[in-house]
Amino acid sequence: MRADRLVSLVLLLRQHGRLSATALAHELEVSTRTVLRDIEALSAAGVPVYAERGRHGGFALLPGFQTELTGLNHDEALALLVAGSRRGAQVFGLGSALASAMRKVVDALPESYRATAAGATQRLLIDPETDLLSRRLVAEEVPDAIVAEVLRAVFAGHKLRIHYAAVDQTPKWRTVDPIGLVTVREQVYLLATRSGADRTYRLSRVMAAEELDEPAQRPDRVDLDRAWQERSSRFRTGGDDQVAVLVRVDPARREDLVGTALAVLAEEPEADGRLRLEVTFQDSRHAEWALWQVATSTEVLAPQELRTSLRNRAAEIATRYGASS
Repeated sequence: MRADRLVSLVLLLRQHGRLSATALAHELEVSTRTVLRDIEALSAAGVPVYAERGRHGGFALLPGFQTELTGLNHDEALALLVAGSRRGAQVFGLGSALASAMRKVVDALPESYRATAAGATQRLLIDPETDLLSRRLVAEEVPDAIVAEVLRAVFAGHKLRIHYAAVDQTPKWRTVDPIGLVTVREQVYLLATRSGADRTYRLSRVMAAEELDEPAQRPDRVDLDRAWQERSSRFRTGGDDQVAVLVRVDPARREDLVGTALAVLAEEPEADGRLRLEVTFQDSRHAEWALWQVATSTEVLAPQELRTSLRNRAAEIATRYGASS
């Protein structure tokens, strides 16, 4: 909205002192022509903004100009700034709104707090894009239009019509009652109900979305954390394609194995120091991939089909890297 943009423009000039029309346009994600119109509107409203010409010119506010914003203490502002450094705003398509909000938070601080609060946020890094092994965490791309439509339905409490592509299925239109959105490891899930039954949809598989006028059938209050835990538990223990595997594993590699499994159904130590685990995987391909990652640190005891597929894979690798004739 234009009113929010005008406030953001004033805050930018307060914080930076002087900015060119190009720099303001970049920060506000608008055209330079829009910035010039906004400057004119501010001047007409009595805001003392003026232009400085020349190579290093731009727009600035008269010294001492103050905006009236609700003040925050140092710890409150720091908490908001740190929370704002997370990538959730980008995932939900709220990046520009977050930037505007953070400018208002900084501006609301007393002068003596601004430098220390801004400096403190530079000392904290939340969810970097790569880990210590340089493995890149890739967030799933979801078109902004789809995210915006889903968010509108979630917040307004309206039914949502989605064109959804389930795994190995032809995309179909579904009408659901949205409950909320959850992010897990850079993936976004829509929690909803359909015909009264719980449903979970991966947002990256939504091909199109349309907010409907009809009110959603859902409770007024929801505990998303509890709802997610319940659905996760049902997912780990159900499903026709899931595979249960009995395996012996070196304790040093237990976490590597468990971290890729859906659930641990049983666990007991053996006399030689190894652990005997019964774990479940999403399907046979998932099981083969996960157990191949821990290589000789594990031995699959059952099912026999998985032992055979791992043996065949190992034989193929041995043949490929065998001594050349």
